[in-house]
Amino acid sequence: MESYNILILSVGRRVELVSCFKNAARKLKIKSLIVGCDCQETAPALYFTDKKCLLPEISSPNYIDSVINVCNLNDIALIVPTIDTDLLPLSSNKEKIESITKAKVLISDKPVIEVCGDKSKTQSFLEANDFKAPRMYIEEDLDKPQDLTYPLFIKPKDGSSSIDAFKVNSADNLNAFRGLIKNPIVQDFLEGEEFTVDAFLDFDSNIITIVPRLRISTRSGEIAKGRVIKDREIITEVKSLLSILRPIGHITVQCVKTKRGVEFIEINPRFGGGAPMSIASGADSCENIYRLLMGERLEYNEQYIENLMFLRFDSSICLNDRLEVVGHSFGDGF
Repeated sequence: MESYNILILSVGRRVELVSCFKNAARKLKIKSLIVGCDCQETAPALYFTDKKCLLPEISSPNYIDSVINVCNLNDIALIVPTIDTDLLPLSSNKEKIESITKAKVLISDKPVIEVCGDKSKTQSFLEANDFKAPRMYIEEDLDKPQDLTYPLFIKPKDGSSSIDAFKVNSADNLNAFRGLIKNPIVQDFLEGEEFTVDAFLDFDSNIITIVPRLRISTRSGEIAKGRVIKDREIITEVKSLLSILRPIGHITVQCVKTKRGVEFIEINPRFGGGAPMSIASGADSCENIYRLLMGERLEYNEQYIENLMFLRFDSSICLNDRLEVVGHSFGDGF
């Protein structure tokens, strides 16, 4: 039986994602080794993979060669990135990796990664293609903060996970945050319902699924409570966006439904932390990945269940001094 081994990079806390790949392989009755890599041996998700390995930090000059070595040692069929800092090195070295290994890289082309990775470039892309987005202020505007209308929103141009992202309520706030945040961008603060949209596209950028999730509450920039809603306006707008951008794989789009319509905030060309919600609703990106690797052709569908609410929570595992799992905090407890 052919094996479809998956390498998940920077696996960190992505226990749910590891489980999703395992569940999809069992459902399809295929052989698949889930290999997890991280630069820290105490990354929790490593202890839920079939095999774990350590890699140097992404900034290391031998990072890509180390990824290639892991692929060849474990007969990897697909490499899955999970964090923003992995995206540009992988897209820049995609051809090299795929020529030296048997693995495909689940990564969009470099121009797509560059658009998504820089919030100002994302803004320019949205405006150039007539998509709604909060107004972004130029430096000349910010030099007269007393003339601006508040609230505003400030964030790093290359940020993620809502780190250093703040609502700005006054000129004093704005001046303070501009002194704290490196390379900030300032936009109008959007009032409305915020959605995370999980989308999946095949290796030729054909759209397979689009799943809007209402963000009921968040923690550290990641969804904590959410509801799957087949919002037709959002689905239509995201479909248009992706048809122009043409990314690859699982994509996470952030938007807000305001009085003006659907306004886009950012695009993350990777699995988001809340992706298992959409997968559990029936839009199974992990199963889709396996089917593509098996040579199947997939068609666009909306065969997922809506109005499902998901409540995320923390759990933990216990390791001994040899870093072996000796207990966990879920199920029957330690």
